[in-house]
Amino acid sequence: MDKTIANPLRGIAMKVCSIVLFVCMSSLIKLGGEGLATGQITFFRSFFAMFPIIGWLALSGRLKGSFRTANPIGHFYRGFIGVSSMALGFFGIVHLPLPEYIAIGYAQPLFAVVAGWLLLGEVVRRYRWTAVAVGFVGVVIILWPRLDAIRNGTLGLEGSLGALAVLAGAALSAIAMVHVRQLVRTENTPTIVLYFSLSSSCFSLLTLPFGWVGMDLASAGLLIVAGFFGGAGQILLTESYRYADVSAVAPFEYTSIIWGTISGYLLFNELPDTTLILGTGIVIGSGIYIIHREHQRRRELLAATGIVTPIAPDA
Repeated sequence: MDKTIANPLRGIAMKVCSIVLFVCMSSLIKLGGEGLATGQITFFRSFFAMFPIIGWLALSGRLKGSFRTANPIGHFYRGFIGVSSMALGFFGIVHLPLPEYIAIGYAQPLFAVVAGWLLLGEVVRRYRWTAVAVGFVGVVIILWPRLDAIRNGTLGLEGSLGALAVLAGAALSAIAMVHVRQLVRTENTPTIVLYFSLSSSCFSLLTLPFGWVGMDLASAGLLIVAGFFGGAGQILLTESYRYADVSAVAPFEYTSIIWGTISGYLLFNELPDTTLILGTGIVIGSGIYIIHREHQRRRELLAATGIVTPIAPDA
């Protein structure tokens, strides 16, 4: 982060605004995506997100340079994993209450610690392993009513499959995050953002023969706006890390459960039950502790070396 422009309050405000836009995006997808193929929804989200992203890069004078890449295969791989994660999440949005979808997605930072350890050989000490284990207990609590309902045959299969899809999407998102850590060694952030939108649009368009259906004007409009919100949210999220340290900004990701609960209640008459609140609280606590430990790890490294070394966060 460029310390000459450090402004933590601005960074936090941009992070919260990005979360609000992502929740609005999810709400619009839930409103307009029923009965549509998941690949169809993913295409609208990816393609129309490019318009604000390209506009942002053009206005900042970075558009031309953003197309230059030293690692096209890396972008291809990141795009495939990312679009798969996105598609699984969108399947869950359509079939789950919004607060439940958001709460299950909080497993992503937990998976990120495991993925960093497995794929990058990162050192994970007992404190973070304990936090990960406790966090997954919270995930099981969130999922338990769905699993219990499957066992007893008292709940529709689509909702349970949606919950498992969101969990799988969170795991793939963590793998994509690990890959981004490798990409940033040679690629600029605008390049990564632009190529992800391009690749995810192309990958999702390939699903055209598999279940795409005709759309009415209302559904198309909702998904187009959802795409714009997704792109604008990505811009604000990216910019927020220019003004504040990751450890200061990242915990505000969890404000999404507040906005999601408000949106779920107003638009879909959905409210979280006691089990969901309990499990979500445990997962959030574990995630914040992981962020705290990562911040401590960075400070210890700086104290030991005296050199500012960029280390991607675990959450």
